[in-house]
Amino acid sequence: MKFYVNARYLIVPFMSLIAIAGILIGGSFAWVGVALFGLNTIIDTLTKNIHLPADFDETGESYGIKGFQYAVMFLMLPVFIVLQLVLAYRIFQYTSLTPIETAAFLGVSYEVGTSGFNLIGATLSSGLWAGLGIIYGHELSHNKKEGFLVSRLIMALSGASHFTYAHVYNHHLDLGHEDDAATAPRGRNIYAHAWLSHMGQSRFSYNLEEQRLSKRGSSALNFDNRWILGYLYSLPSIVLFVWAGGLVGVAALFTVWVVANFLLEALNFMGHYGLIRTEGPVEHRHSWDNDSVFTSWFFIEIGRQCDHHVRGETYFWELDDVEGPNYGIGYFSLFVLTLIPPLFRVYVQKHLDNWDEKYASRDEKVIAAQFS
Repeated sequence: MKFYVNARYLIVPFMSLIAIAGILIGGSFAWVGVALFGLNTIIDTLTKNIHLPADFDETGESYGIKGFQYAVMFLMLPVFIVLQLVLAYRIFQYTSLTPIETAAFLGVSYEVGTSGFNLIGATLSSGLWAGLGIIYGHELSHNKKEGFLVSRLIMALSGASHFTYAHVYNHHLDLGHEDDAATAPRGRNIYAHAWLSHMGQSRFSYNLEEQRLSKRGSSALNFDNRWILGYLYSLPSIVLFVWAGGLVGVAALFTVWVVANFLLEALNFMGHYGLIRTEGPVEHRHSWDNDSVFTSWFFIEIGRQCDHHVRGETYFWELDDVEGPNYGIGYFSLFVLTLIPPLFRVYVQKHLDNWDEKYASRDEKVIAAQFS
């Protein structure tokens, strides 16, 4: 049982390595990361009605092994670094006009050089898996002793190191309020939210540092500012891609960052769209659950937002179904709907109506009525 419980969360690590291998092999294999995303959407849709509880033994102890799970999360940092390195390698070959030819290593054929079309595939594959890998940055942000710095470094690979502070000190405290940039109000679409949430969280992190340094009598414009330092963590990526391909490298890195951050903000969007919280503690009803089996295992239980936001320091493998509001489909399936805002609004409206009727407090109903 312990092996099963811990191994089931290895989907992203294994698929990330497959995406890296595809970029290294080259040719049409550069698109493997994109194809895997499509495959996962199909699997997620087919398993939407399977829900499994967290696993504990007869004494109430979790089968999860903390040392193993944290080792995996820490190891994902070098995996994401390698993902950028192999993309930069392909960009260098493209911009240096390396002839496209077939070679072999240990019996495995691979393509030297790359076409523009397959470079696009490699870039999109990198962006998708860097974005999906953000789940580890999220999880580690809740461990200030063992994982906070690693979280910042993982997020920096996508140009979003500000997320770590904003998520813990803004989103988890101000969830459901207009002060929380990560909570999407009713009527907003995913495209607007991705920009507004990203910039709002960055602004919060800057203001947080400005206040901290002001109390020490220091200016915000110095290297003690953790907001500035977080963006400097992204500098090695910028240098790497400028070296690899100049403007082409910059365009590719920008694409990776846009795709990765769009996926990050899509998770925020899907986890909290349209929900309202007045003054008072965060309760299970203030988040949407997405805990179908594939979403749970792939996203290391991030879909169990209801429990996570009440027990923020709880290890992901111990999060459970608390019978909070639930979309009824997994994140991949729901993400496809969010890409078509009119379709998403039609789908989500019945769930919002149900939330207003069964979950909202009297004051929350008053606010919700303003959107009718």
